[in-house]
Amino acid sequence: MESRELVTLAAQACDEKRAQDIVVLDMADVSLIADYFVICEGSNERQVQAIAREVKAQAEENGMEVKRMEGFEQARWVLIDLNGVVCHIFHKDERHYYNLERLWGDADTVFVEGLEN
Repeated sequence: MESRELVTLAAQACDEKRAQDIVVLDMADVSLIADYFVICEGSNERQVQAIAREVKAQAEENGMEVKRMEGFEQARWVLIDLNGVVCHIFHKDERHYYNLERLWGDADTVFVEGLEN
């Protein structure tokens, strides 16, 4: 699966669990870390964990390896490394503090069709 397909899958998995303010950044020209970032938030710890579980499950169901998942227990900022796509799932209170969209402001925002949020 290519990074563009994987980022769509991850963003839609976030959307399925009602993640809020889903943003996809094209990181290819601004960072060596990943091709794309998916950034979203949940309203509480349980929702953050549910979103993370869904992203992981969808990736694995489609034959993708989850290289790393960090922060799941605390559920304040869960990072899921999907090898080319990094999914950042924030608790709503943490997202504004870290403000990754501003930090990586040189990255283009990518439209993902079918997202409700």
